[in-house]
Amino acid sequence: MSNTITAAPAALRHATPAFRTFSGPDSVAALGPELARHGCRRAVIVCGEVMLEYPEALGRVTDAIGDRLVGRFDGVIEHSPIPAVEAAAAELARLEADAVIAFGGGSPIVTARAATILLAEQRPVRELCTQRGVDGDLISPKLLQPKLPIWVVPSTPITAYAKAGSAVRDPGSGERLAMFDPKTRAQGVFFDPVVALTAPLPLVKTAAVNAFSMATECLQASVDPLADALLMHALRLLTDALPRLEQAPEDGPIRVQLMLGALLAGQGSDYVGGGLAQALAHSAGPRSSTSNGIVEGILLPHTTRFIAPATPGRLGMIADALQAASSSEEEEVDRAVAAIARFLGDLGIPHRLRDVDLTQPDLIEVVEHTVDDWTLTRVPRTAHRADLLELLEDAW
Repeated sequence: MSNTITAAPAALRHATPAFRTFSGPDSVAALGPELARHGCRRAVIVCGEVMLEYPEALGRVTDAIGDRLVGRFDGVIEHSPIPAVEAAAAELARLEADAVIAFGGGSPIVTARAATILLAEQRPVRELCTQRGVDGDLISPKLLQPKLPIWVVPSTPITAYAKAGSAVRDPGSGERLAMFDPKTRAQGVFFDPVVALTAPLPLVKTAAVNAFSMATECLQASVDPLADALLMHALRLLTDALPRLEQAPEDGPIRVQLMLGALLAGQGSDYVGGGLAQALAHSAGPRSSTSNGIVEGILLPHTTRFIAPATPGRLGMIADALQAASSSEEEEVDRAVAAIARFLGDLGIPHRLRDVDLTQPDLIEVVEHTVDDWTLTRVPRTAHRADLLELLEDAW
């Protein structure tokens, strides 16, 4: 095993947003004191209808909120389509909410963030989302209005807990519209093993694979030693817990470990940007027969190799985490890519995009949507349309 340590950059700015993490069997009980600390009296739960099928988990949250709970919006829909987000914003306004509790998986979290933006800004999504300016560059409008505080009680190990972006979908065009506002970052997150056990095993697995892919891509791109620490430990937690999840699907602590790994991956990615597999999966995932996380896993060995020339020496850290260190830089790339593919293959992740029902005509559409994805602007090696199409065809 190599012990590669990348030298710290000559200059570094690393600002950590305020965020509180509570984990364990009694963690949700801290939600009430958190609301009181912020002076909140009118909390609203935002969730999907499926979470109503788990009264013990829901009861933990409602009991913790107590008489500060004034209502619930349970109309969250997968991928946060604009009409559902608009309905959530309208309900927050009707209930005169002063706090939002996102309860469940990624869609409730994104819907809660996006709804607070619409409520505060009072403008349509297309006026608030990232778009191309007159010079052709992608621009995220500054969203200046104050936003409601948000707390997260998640059921799945996703990287979005502490994020500031909210990507919603236009159900008419299929476009992914991203809004960015640091004021929508959650105040904190509560990792409760009972809530964690409400999520179906396949959903937990695919979410954790997404977190693994993000940690891997961001570690490859990182020039921040503080982010390295977050991302390396994210990989350790995820690579330890993911195989054990298959053996013990009803083990709450394993699921909580995956949540902690996903949180670290999400926080680390904030400092170094996203990845190429992530950008491609944003568009390819909805066109496939599986989740974005699985598509990202299929793409990851290919995007890792594509990025490698722009980030020499970085794959040694990933190889270390996967216990597949190399003895030379050229071998390092091959060993790391092979180790990534082997780890994902052992989890049962398909090898080809055709295996998840993406067609070759789909690949062209994926490229056209990806070039407008903000994530692509932070990839360390520039990828033009031809590069993206070649990469997708290789993965197909």
